[in-house]
Amino acid sequence: PRQQGYGTVIFTWIGIFANIHKTNLCDVITSAICIFILVAGKEIQERFKDRLKIPLPTELVVVAGATLASHYGDLNNRYGSRISGHIPTGFIPPQVPCFAVMPRVALDAIPLAVISFAFTVSLSEMFAKKHGYTVRPNQEMLAIGFCNIIPSFFHSFTTSAALAKTMVKDSTGCQTQISSLISAMVVLLVLLFFAPFFYSLQKCVLACIIIVSLRGALRKFLDVPAKWRASRNDAIVWVVTMAATALISVELGLLVGIVFAMLCIIFKTQNPKVSLLGQASGTDLYEDVEEYKNLIPPAQVRLFRFQAPLYYANKDSFLKSLYKAVGVEPFLELNRRRKAEKKHKEMVENQTKANGDKPNGDVEVRLIHKELDFHTIVLDCSAISFIDSAGVATLKGLLKDYMEIGVTMLLARCNTTVVDALQKEEVFGKDGRNMAGLLFHTVHAAVLHANTRGATAHNNSVDSVV
Repeated sequence: PRQQGYGTVIFTWIGIFANIHKTNLCDVITSAICIFILVAGKEIQERFKDRLKIPLPTELVVVAGATLASHYGDLNNRYGSRISGHIPTGFIPPQVPCFAVMPRVALDAIPLAVISFAFTVSLSEMFAKKHGYTVRPNQEMLAIGFCNIIPSFFHSFTTSAALAKTMVKDSTGCQTQISSLISAMVVLLVLLFFAPFFYSLQKCVLACIIIVSLRGALRKFLDVPAKWRASRNDAIVWVVTMAATALISVELGLLVGIVFAMLCIIFKTQNPKVSLLGQASGTDLYEDVEEYKNLIPPAQVRLFRFQAPLYYANKDSFLKSLYKAVGVEPFLELNRRRKAEKKHKEMVENQTKANGDKPNGDVEVRLIHKELDFHTIVLDCSAISFIDSAGVATLKGLLKDYMEIGVTMLLARCNTTVVDALQKEEVFGKDGRNMAGLLFHTVHAAVLHANTRGATAHNNSVDSVV
C-alpha cells in the first residue's frame, strides 16, 4: 500500500519486502526490459551527443512499444499486470475556490508553499550551475504564485518544480520554455483526444521512466566524498538534510536542514581559526606563522587575526584565544602587579621600621613593574565581516584593559561596517579624534606606527632615567 506521513521511505521499504511474494512476474520482466532500453539509450545519448543532431526519443519509443505490447498481448487479463486504465478527458469547468475551507488548510498551506519555493529554487540553481546561467529567486516566487493562483479555479494540484520531469527534460536536451509549451500542448491533446490510447499502458513503464530519469540526481551521492574533502560542514549539512527528508518527511527534513545549518554556522563562529602573524622577509605581507615558513614576527609587537564575525555568541572565545595567543591576560597581570606592589610595600615598610628610615617610593615603583616582551597588539580585522554591540564592548574593554598595563592595541584592515559600528560606540573617542592613532588600512602601517611609538617611549624612559 502507498505510505504517507512521517517515515514514508522506511515504511515503504518495509511494505515492499513484506509483500515481495506478491510480485507480478510480468511487471518485473517488463520493468527490466524498459530500464535496460532506457539506460542504454541514455548512455548512447551521452557518448555520441556530439554526433547526434537530435536527442534520441527513447522514452517515447518505450511508451509506444509498451502500450502496443500490453494491448495486443492482453497483459492485464492474462497476467494481471496493472495498467493505466481509463483516463478522463476534458477540463473541469472553472469555479471560484471555496473560501470557507481556508482556515482549515492555512496551517498546511504555509509549509507547503515554503517547501514548493525551496524545492523550485534548489532545482533551478542546480541546473543553472550545470548549464551556466543565473537564477533570481524572486522571479521564481512570482512565477510559482501565478502558477498556483490561476489553476486554483480549475481544481488543480499545488504547482511546484518536479524533479522527475525536470530530469527528463534535461536528459532529452530541452533548454528553453518552448519545451514546456510543447509539453503542455501534448498534455492538452492527451486530455482532450489521446487519453484513450494510453488505456493499456502499464504503470510499471511510467515508473521505469521516472526511475531512470532520476539517475542523474542519484549521482549527487557520488559528490559527497569530494564535498567532504572540500568542506566537512557542508557535507554534514547535506547528509543530515537528506537523511531527515528521506526518513521523516519533506517538511521536517527542510526544517531540520535549516536549523542544523544555523547551528553549524554558530558552532563555526564560536570556534574560528585564530593565528599569530609574521612578516615575509623583504615585503609588507603578514601571514599565519603556522601555515607559512620563514615568517618573522615583529619585535615587541603581537599580530593577531580572528577569522570570524565578532558578536555576542563568540566574544568569550575571542577573548580566550587572544589571551592565549599573546600570553598575557590584562586583568590577571594588573592583579599580579597590585599584589606585588602591596607585598613590596609591606616589605619596604618593615625594613624602614627596622632601620628607622622613611620609605623610598621611587625605588618601590621601579622594583614592582616588570617589563613585558611586547608593547603593542595589532588586531587584523580583515576576516571580521561584522560586529555587534557586544563585540564592540569587548574591543572597547580590551583597549582599556591593555592600556592599564602599558600595552597599546591597534586595529588594522577593518571593513566599513566594522568601522561604522566602532564609531557609533565612540571607540575612537568623540568625533573620532583618536581614529588616526588606533585604526590603520594595512597591518604593515600599524606595525610601523607601533615601532615608532615604542621607540619614542623607550627614548623617553631612557631620558627620564638619565
